[in-house]
Amino acid sequence: MSVAARVEEHIRTHGLIDPGGAVTCLVSGGADSTCLWHVLGELGYRVEAVHVHHGVRGAEADADARHCAERLGAQVVAAPPAGSEHELRELRYALTADRAPRATGHTASDQVETVLYRIVSSGSTRGIRVRRADGVVRPLLPLWREETEEYCRAHGLEWRADSTNPTTKRGLIRERVLPLLEELDGRARQSLLALGAERPRLPRGLEASLVELLSSHAGTRSADLGGGVRAVRTYDVLRLEGTIAWGPWRLETDLPGLVVRTRRPGDRLAGRSRKVQDVLVDAKVPRDERDAWPLVTTEDGAVVTVVGLAEAPGWEGAVRAVRENG
Repeated sequence: MSVAARVEEHIRTHGLIDPGGAVTCLVSGGADSTCLWHVLGELGYRVEAVHVHHGVRGAEADADARHCAERLGAQVVAAPPAGSEHELRELRYALTADRAPRATGHTASDQVETVLYRIVSSGSTRGIRVRRADGVVRPLLPLWREETEEYCRAHGLEWRADSTNPTTKRGLIRERVLPLLEELDGRARQSLLALGAERPRLPRGLEASLVELLSSHAGTRSADLGGGVRAVRTYDVLRLEGTIAWGPWRLETDLPGLVVRTRRPGDRLAGRSRKVQDVLVDAKVPRDERDAWPLVTTEDGAVVTVVGLAEAPGWEGAVRAVRENG
């Protein structure tokens, strides 16, 4: 698949830019942002370029700004210098906040460097987000840096190289640490890239509680997971206990293996011939509420409680229910 096709697939998968829509590329003059600017234009997006000029590298920074203005048609925005890479980046985003969506040239190579740095600095594997909350998007995350450079060469695009890159923390990772890791194992980059993939994560406190709970199979232990839910491990069996919210209902039980669901055709109370439909009608439940009314069943589907209305023989009091809005 071509570079353009991979970028477009990534954009569509994550809904980063509307088809044929406008996008502002934040360009530095390097190969990554040059590739970004060109490939988005080739894909039919309405592309504008902005270069934020901090002036922290003197004549070299001035030359970068001229290059972006002349070769990429970029608007040059003057900005005060800042003390760190993070501060410079956040300042660029702040100064262009009125230009959503904004696209940056972050690649899979940047993702790997970010993950590795965060592992060392904070013990986190959080990577670069595909989309930031402030509207910054990253269309090039499927590409490696080598691919953006090859794309620029193939399309006759010149780019600028920042002479200070090797002296930064990222430069140290790029020039020295990653080559050593790849010498150790050729899969290093792909493994680090996988660590940075966006996925749902448990809060650290909750994760720690579960890890501690599962660290041994001896005896019975429990952990409060918050929100009225408790995890209980009895030898090698783990179950969740606590309050379940279902619409206006709050349901509790001390019994394992029960399921909450809505009604299905033919449902009857366990041990009785009475249909759930008849229970709801006799209780004068409005027709538009019947399909959402909670039923509690066993794991094999037997209805033991029509919440608040009826219980199967032997299941009296098994489920405690409160309807909060009466």
